[in-house]
Amino acid sequence: MPTVRYDGLAEWYDNEFAQDGPGRRTVIDFLGDGPGSLIDVGCGTGAHTAAFAARGWEVVGVDIAEELLARARERGVEVVTADAAALPFADASFDAAVSMWTHTDVDDFDAVLGEVRRVLRPDGRLVYLGAHPSFVGPHSLFVGAEGVPQLHAGLYRLAGRYSEAPGVSPTGLRARVGATHLPLGVFIQAFVDAGFTLERIAEPEADERDFPYMLALRFRR
Repeated sequence: MPTVRYDGLAEWYDNEFAQDGPGRRTVIDFLGDGPGSLIDVGCGTGAHTAAFAARGWEVVGVDIAEELLARARERGVEVVTADAAALPFADASFDAAVSMWTHTDVDDFDAVLGEVRRVLRPDGRLVYLGAHPSFVGPHSLFVGAEGVPQLHAGLYRLAGRYSEAPGVSPTGLRARVGATHLPLGVFIQAFVDAGFTLERIAEPEADERDFPYMLALRFRR
């Protein structure tokens, strides 16, 4: 069984991560408006999923955390409880896919990307937004993404899960649920190995901060 890491955190998660902001706006810009069928992989409480539906997409959200999905259902979002590494949909079911902040949570990102590609139609697009591997991870204490990250030697290239590291703030998400770190090259290569072609890349808010903490990418199947 896949690990559920957000039990008991639905209200906190919603308050911290379900707001509109530069990340969501970048994803919407990369995705474009519907119509079309869209899967939101790792949809959480569905706040972003609802925003995609408001842009004309027929969207289904998928997450393993039932407590988060309960809030998504309250928002009127169609959701399915499922492991992102074993999506319960037929091949070529969707015109587009979105996934936000998932590579740091899942245990097997390669498997997730393989499943996303499988359920996308030919020439379907994938928009991904997540933590910037260069400045967020066990090697980098970057509290609130403010100021200059404190980098620690010897940890950047260690791919895998962590819950205690110099880069973990005791008051942040990763102290609560842990994280998976993928160095930038490994992270990008995962999409290439899954068969995706990179079209666009951006660092949201990069012009407004000393260092970026998000990375957004758009791929074609």
